[in-house]
Amino acid sequence: MSLPAPADRPHGGLSRRQTLGGFAILLIGGVSARTASAQAAVACSRQPGVRRPAGLTNLQLAGQRVIGSYPGLTPPASLFTDITSGQVAGVIFFGENISSESQIAGVITQLRQAQAQSPIQVPLLLMTDQEGGLVRRLPGEPVLSEKQIGQSSDPVAAATAAGTGAGQNLAGVGMNVNLAPVLDVYYKSGNFIDQYQRSYSHDPAVVSTLGQAFITAQQQTGVAATAKHFPGLGSATRSQNTDNGPVTLKVSLTQLHTIDEVPYPAAITAGVKLVMVSWAIYPALDAKLPAGLSPTVIGQELRGRNGFTGVTVTDALEAGALNAFGTTGQRAVAAAGAGMDLILCSARDVTQGEATVTALANALTSGQLDPNAFNAAVNRVTALRAGLF
Repeated sequence: MSLPAPADRPHGGLSRRQTLGGFAILLIGGVSARTASAQAAVACSRQPGVRRPAGLTNLQLAGQRVIGSYPGLTPPASLFTDITSGQVAGVIFFGENISSESQIAGVITQLRQAQAQSPIQVPLLLMTDQEGGLVRRLPGEPVLSEKQIGQSSDPVAAATAAGTGAGQNLAGVGMNVNLAPVLDVYYKSGNFIDQYQRSYSHDPAVVSTLGQAFITAQQQTGVAATAKHFPGLGSATRSQNTDNGPVTLKVSLTQLHTIDEVPYPAAITAGVKLVMVSWAIYPALDAKLPAGLSPTVIGQELRGRNGFTGVTVTDALEAGALNAFGTTGQRAVAAAGAGMDLILCSARDVTQGEATVTALANALTSGQLDPNAFNAAVNRVTALRAGLF
């Protein structure tokens, strides 16, 4: 889940994807021309079916399902080692990782160079949260928040421009995945998702139309879009933040199907590459497990009822909503077993990602995680990466 907050604030108090207005948006200039790093994609072929990717160890297979993070402006040597060893699929960037466009473009060039030495010959997933408005990691587009877009004189044109702007902005520094747009349909003004203007509308049809426009425009720039936070956080009250602790959203199945999930078929029709699943509990679907740990929510609701065949990605693995679900490794194994393809290790600590990889590899070796399902997840992620620059 994401709230805006000072970029240098450690995770745990608010959210992993936080950037608040003038306090933390890094105003470092306009959108640059596409850098050499953005063009240095590693060629590769897609891997069909559920075959085990040839020649990979279990640690390397596990690494294909993990997104890492790091503190400060300079990635530690251990992250480069993990990349060259084929034991991480990508990196998420935060405000604290960015001092200027040229600085982060240089870091991304180095990360891509490390990946070129890896046995995994597809590009890294290089991502951030560039929703627009208050939630941005890079300066510039999209300047408007989702709510401002929804209230504009021509919302579809504004959403299209925002998607194009976001894609060009990220591609300009070499990133290839945006953790946007938010497809949450807010229930009440000023609630959790609306208080920072992160929802297009309280009308699910409007959210559906504008989300689809953003996704289509952004993905035309070569940057993958992520619809979030399935099945929806629009009913969360102002204080219900899964980063801080457990959240249960007692909406009915009818509400989920006629309000919260309405934007997803349009997003899927638009070809959205990823869907992020929330850490809230939805008793109408699964009374015990957060959505991102629930086979019912992921397998039956997202993939079954909504027909999504792309890549699923967790919200922050370190979220307070998962405090009752064990260690980093235990959470990761539970999420992978429930059907999450990518595990987002966003605590700005390389060892978090490494612990996740070790736990997934051990669970694969022991048989705790089904090898066919594991390989299918790896192949979905590999296909996504193969289609990006």
